[in-house]
Amino acid sequence: MKESIIVVGLGRFGTAAASEMMVLGHEVLAIDRDEARVNDIAPEVTHAVQLDASEVDGLKAIGAGEFNHAIVAISSETEPSIFATMALKQLGVRNVVAKAGTALHGSILERIGADRVIYPEREMGARVAHVFAYPNVVDYIDVAPGFGIMMLRPNESFIGRTVAELELAQLQLSPVGLRRGDKVSINPHRDERILAGDQLVLMGRDAGLARLAQ
Repeated sequence: MKESIIVVGLGRFGTAAASEMMVLGHEVLAIDRDEARVNDIAPEVTHAVQLDASEVDGLKAIGAGEFNHAIVAISSETEPSIFATMALKQLGVRNVVAKAGTALHGSILERIGADRVIYPEREMGARVAHVFAYPNVVDYIDVAPGFGIMMLRPNESFIGRTVAELELAQLQLSPVGLRRGDKVSINPHRDERILAGDQLVLMGRDAGLARLAQ
C-alpha cells in the first residue's frame, strides 16, 4: 500500500531512509533546517522543505498533521529530536519512528510518545560483530538476545550437498531462503543442492551459528 511519510533530518540515515521509501513506492516529504541538504535530496523525493521541525506552527503550515507516518532521523542533537517528535504527535501523526543516539535519549522519546525508537549505530555494531566473528557470514539481523537471521556464504564442505544433508536442525538453525544470483527461493526444499556462489539464509540461535562455523 502506498503511504505518505515525513522524514525529518537529512543526515546519512535520514537521506537513506527517504530514498529507500521512494524506491518502495511511497510518497516522501523530506524536512531539514539545512538548505543545502534539502536541495540535494529534492530531486529524489516527492517534496523537500527547509524547516525547523521542532516548531509546531511550521509543521502545521505544511500539513504534517495529515500524514500517518513520520521518521525523526535526528540523533546528534537531542533537543530538536525531542521537540520534533512531540510536535508531530501533537499534530496527530499516528506512527512516529524516532532515531536515538543514547539509551537516555531513547527513553525520553518513548515517554513523549514515539511509537518506536531505533538505535541504528547500536544495531549496525551488532551486525558487524557477528559478521566479523563468524566466518562466511555475509549479513546478520538481531531478532532477540542470542537469536537472529543470518545470510551465510556456504563453505566448500556445503557445495554439492542437499539442504537435508546439512542437518541444520541439529544446530537449531532453519533454512528460510536461498539466494542464487538475483533469484531468491523462500524455504528451500530439503532436496535442493547447494551450488558454488549460493548464499543461504538461516534463522536460529547464535550458538548454532558458532557451531556451524566450527
